[in-house]
Amino acid sequence: MEDIKKIVEECDLKHIAIIMDGNRRWAKERNLPSAFGHKKGVDALKAAMRACDDFGVKYLTVYAFSTENWNRKPEEVSFLMDLLAQTLKSELKEMNENNVVISFIGDTTKLSPKLQEILKNSVETTKNNTGVNLQIAFNYGARDEIVHAVREIVASGVKEITEDTISKHLYTRNIPDPDLLIRTGGEMRVSNYLLWQIAYSEIIVMEKFWPEFDKEAMAECILEYKRRNRRFGK
Repeated sequence: MEDIKKIVEECDLKHIAIIMDGNRRWAKERNLPSAFGHKKGVDALKAAMRACDDFGVKYLTVYAFSTENWNRKPEEVSFLMDLLAQTLKSELKEMNENNVVISFIGDTTKLSPKLQEILKNSVETTKNNTGVNLQIAFNYGARDEIVHAVREIVASGVKEITEDTISKHLYTRNIPDPDLLIRTGGEMRVSNYLLWQIAYSEIIVMEKFWPEFDKEAMAECILEYKRRNRRFGK
């Protein structure tokens, strides 16, 4: 296999965003409860983080729970909330030791006070680290993000609004736009994810479900990214 880290450097690949799709379908194919697919999805996320660290990718943003996911069955929503809480509590020590910086994008004010406290602790614990920056999109929707940004801008009294003005009021204001968007599970849509930020991102859709994603899959995506010619409209 080619030297993936060298490719990342040569292509100046800083930020990978992922739509982690297919947990439930992966479980259904194996006659397992959807909860098992979500748990396996956590293992895939850990593999993706390790791959980014090994390959020198500085930013990884993952779509964990959308504003539309509240429409799922209450028991599944409750499970996903608990899964985030339990994962952060059980994995925080290791992620901190591995120098991961954790942050969240989305409207976290809609989450329970207990879960908000767990998120806050994760951010505070890892804020001085210098490794991979992991942004977890939780209760995130791109349209909701843009509405939130516009409200902030109006409230600030700014009269002249530019692209830069909007970018500075997004949840991702301190994060470079994704160079590469990966979607697992084969679906050909972006599902209200980072609509402003992915204007010129390269998009790769993989047929494999998210629980099957690993370091080799990440390398495959980076090799495909290398073959793309990014023209930015020129």
